Amino acid sequence: MRRLSALLLGLLITSFSGNVSAASFDVFVSILPQKYFVQKLGGEYVHVMVMVSPGASPATYEPRPGQMVALSRAKAYFSIGVPFERTWLPRIKGLYKGLPIIRTEKGIEKEPLFNAWAKGLLKGRKNPPASAHSGLDPHIWTSPALVMLQARTIMEGLSRVDPSHTADYEANYRRFIKELVDLDLEIRDTLLPRLRGKTFLVFHPSWGYFARTYGLRQIAIEREGRGPGPRYLEKLIGFARKNRVRAIFIQPQFSRKSAQIIAQAIGARVISADPLAEDWAQNLKDVAAALRNTLEQP
Repeated sequence: MRRLSALLLGLLITSFSGNVSAASFDVFVSILPQKYFVQKLGGEYVHVMVMVSPGASPATYEPRPGQMVALSRAKAYFSIGVPFERTWLPRIKGLYKGLPIIRTEKGIEKEPLFNAWAKGLLKGRKNPPASAHSGLDPHIWTSPALVMLQARTIMEGLSRVDPSHTADYEANYRRFIKELVDLDLEIRDTLLPRLRGKTFLVFHPSWGYFARTYGLRQIAIEREGRGPGPRYLEKLIGFARKNRVRAIFIQPQFSRKSAQIIAQAIGARVISADPLAEDWAQNLKDVAAALRNTLEQP
């Protein structure tokens, strides 16, 4: 019995010591793809908590009471420019004055939402006027090239709040950049050059930066946050038929109804593509493969 007790005590001490050496600190991000980025750069030193729950919309999300309490223990908040942050980041900053808010969207020039392109194309114009859009596209995480810019900001932020591990964060950054370059090349090999200029429909314009990066054209069904009216829906169906659109991409956070109506009218497939998926790299590969499989059809 004494030998067993000594063995158990030894295991407890070993376990406790291991937990101390691998201790991590809490950081918050707004959306799941950011968890992927921050975990890649922070490694064992960070415990990443996500504000917007799976299936929820970053446009309308309201933090839960438990999340607000957890923020008091966080060492940093990494924002990305999604809509709910406009309301909640000032409140969070007011409540937790010592909490660093690291804006990973810093230095990235955002583009108009692809609704603007849809309006211009439907009117027969290649380049719609700037006034045609109602805002800028926040989905900067759908392009590996833009994630490279975010990665540097994340690395610098981690080094600022935890300078003792700066060398580790810099090494992780170099590895992550190589992974992003490899991912970009793999997607280019999947889509280019044979699909350059092809058009696909989405309900919500989430894939604009992805489309621009790889020479595609995204057309949104949604108009300024609302579903299409009968007249716009009719024009979309006509445009989709004329341009032989074969795929309509939807995401779980939005209704399938409008997409299914158009798909039935033009004989297209409705494909689920979630820009908020946690396994970010694999998700981009899957979206690229789905686009290739549908856009290659005659």
